[in-house]
Amino acid sequence: MGRGTEYRLPAAAVSGQQVARRVRILRAASELAAREGLANVQMQDVAKEARVALGTLYRYFPSKPYLFTAVLEWHIETNLGEHGKDRGADAEAERATDVADTLIELSAKLLDSPLLASATALSAYTEYAAAIPTRFDIVESGLGQTLLRVLGVSEAGEQDRSVVRLLIYSWWGLFVAMLTEEITVQQAESDLRLAARSLLAVYDAT
Repeated sequence: MGRGTEYRLPAAAVSGQQVARRVRILRAASELAAREGLANVQMQDVAKEARVALGTLYRYFPSKPYLFTAVLEWHIETNLGEHGKDRGADAEAERATDVADTLIELSAKLLDSPLLASATALSAYTEYAAAIPTRFDIVESGLGQTLLRVLGVSEAGEQDRSVVRLLIYSWWGLFVAMLTEEITVQQAESDLRLAARSLLAVYDAT
C-alpha cells in the first residue's frame, strides 16, 4: 500500500550526505524500473535497494509518481552533459540543427532502456495530471536551461521561455509517440527537426 493521496512537501537534499542519499535512491529506482517495469516496483523495494528506511524515501519522494518523475529529470540532466555549454549567440543558422540534435540524442539515450523510459513517462503524466503544487515552469528544468544555452540565451525573456516550452512539449509528445510505437524513431526525428526549424524561424523573425 502507498502512503495515501495526501501531499507533503519533499525534503530538500542540502548536505553532501543527503545529496548522495538522494542520488542513491534515484539510481536504485532506475535499476528496478529497468528490470521490472513500473507496475512491479514498490516503494519498499526502492528503499531496500537504496539501503534507506522507507520513511526516509517518502521524505524525499512523497509518492511513487513523484519519485519516477524525479528519475526522469535526473536522467535528462545526466544525459545532457555539457550540451550548449558556453555557446555564443553568433550561430543562429545552426541553432535549429543543434536543438534538434540535442533532443534526438536525449531520446536515444532514454530509449536505451525501454522499461525505464515507459516508467518515467507514465509517472510524469500521472504527476502532472495530479496537479500537485510543486511543479515549476519547465524552462527551469535541466532540459529547459540546456536549450536556452543552445539558443545562446543568457538572460531569458518571455519569448525565449515560450519557445523553449514549445520545443520541450514538441519533443515530449514525439518521445511518448515513439514509446507507444505510434510512430517510428525515424519519423519522430524528422518531425522533431521540422518542429525545431519552424519554431525557430518564427522566433528569429520576431
